[in-house]
Formats: sequence, structure tokens, C-alpha cells
Amino acid sequence: MQKMALKWRRQGRRLGFVPTMGYLHDGHLSLVRRARQAVGQRGVVAVSIYVNPTQFGPAEDLEKYPRDLPRDLDLCRKAGVDVVFIPNDAQMYAGRAAGRYSTYVVEESLSRRMEGASRPTHFRGVATVVAKLFNLVLPEVAVFGAKDFQQAAVIRRMVRDLNFPVKIIVAATRREADGLAMSSRNKYLTPEQRQQARCLWGAIQQARRMVRQSRQPLAAGPLRLRLRRFIEQNPAARVDYIEFFEAGSFAPLNKVGRGAHLALAVFVGTTRLIDNAAL
Repeated sequence: MQKMALKWRRQGRRLGFVPTMGYLHDGHLSLVRRARQAVGQRGVVAVSIYVNPTQFGPAEDLEKYPRDLPRDLDLCRKAGVDVVFIPNDAQMYAGRAAGRYSTYVVEESLSRRMEGASRPTHFRGVATVVAKLFNLVLPEVAVFGAKDFQQAAVIRRMVRDLNFPVKIIVAATRREADGLAMSSRNKYLTPEQRQQARCLWGAIQQARRMVRQSRQPLAAGPLRLRLRRFIEQNPAARVDYIEFFEAGSFAPLNKVGRGAHLALAVFVGTTRLIDNAAL
């Protein structure tokens, strides 16, 4: 992969990169289209498919995470992807199984709250694998989805702080017709749970209406409680967190008005879904 990337760079061809864990859907393919737009027809678009073990906690869904490599490769071909990079654990984390892997990338500010609090080792794993993929694929441009808003912010900060020569593009969240954010984990939902999962988008819409209709910023506590009640009226739904924050610094907000950002994580059955939006 490195040799090919260096060859393309010598030829003056820009390389755009979309890192994924596979089980691709149109949300991923929209990132591919954005990467192509960034590098042009003469450029190269690379997609990685790798279910990264270091970003999963001990009780999370690493083993059952959906995988369908033939389908993914077919989608990549149809989307005009030039190269698919599919490393394995032994290549990415040599010595980890024997306890001889000890180098990780840790972002210590933006990663503390929300996903970082609920999944304490998650962002260490994300930052490490993305850093490694950047070193392997050598992209000039990398595209991430806004659904993983905090993740994208952590990657931006890592790129800035560690001087990676990579431009980060964050593309808009792709949604199903009823508003549910596209996610590989949506596959876990039963038909009844899939209907109830609409409560995430419904909560975002309700928060937006309340902010828009209020003459003054709203107290975060009562607004959070109201959204929790709205979500948990669905019997399969259980809130992990609902957070209001300033999008640039991720500083929590006690008063919620225009310009605030909302992020939420909700278990629907045993499936944990996340979403976010500007209010």
C-alpha cells in the first residue's frame, strides 16, 4: 500500500482516503463520492476495510460486528473506488496478542466526554488505527462522516497536533427516509426496534423546535429530561447520554440556544445508536 501510494504521489496524483470497518451502506458511499470530488478524476480514491479491535470495549460487539467483504468490494467497484486496502490484525498490531504492542495515540481533551466517557478506551483505539492507516495509505485528503461528530473532531485535533499532512473533510450525515442515521449497526435491529429507533431523529427535531421557538436559551437540565422522556416512551429505548455542547471546543452548555450542538447515544434493545445535530 505504501509503495503504491508513493508511486502515485511521484506521478502527481492526489490520493483521497475513506477509512471504514466495512459492511458498507450509502453513508459510506457518499464519503467515497466526496473523496472523488476532492481529488478529481485523475486522483486515486482508496477505501480501507478493517474492523479495528482496539476501539471496542470488552463487552462490545467486536465478534458479531457485521461483515460482508464480497458485497463491500462489489459496492466499491460500482462506486469507482480505485483501491481497497484490507489489512488484518497481525499486520496492524504485530505482537498485540502476545502483549508486546505498547504504542497508542491518545487525545486528552475532546475525547473525555460523551463517547469517551461511555466507552473509555474507544478513542484511543480510533486515533491509533487512523494514525496507522494514514501512515500506510499516505493520503492527502481523508473523508469522515458527521454522524461520528466527536470522532471527526478527535481526528482533526490529532492531525493538527501531530502534523499529519492530511486535509480532513467531514461530510454530512446520510439518513434513511424516516431520518434514522445510516449505520452498519442498524442491521442488528428487529423490525419493531427499527421503528422505535426513529426516536433519535425525533428527539433532535423536538430539540430544534424548542430552541427555535424560545426567545431565550433553554436550561439544559429540563431540556435533557424532556428529550429522555420522549425517547424512553419507546419500550425498547434506553438513553445512554444526551449532551449539549459548543461544537468547536466541546465545552458543555448549561444554557441551550441557537448555535448549540446536541449529541445523543441510545440503546434500542441491545443495539447502541448515536446521532448528533446542530440546533
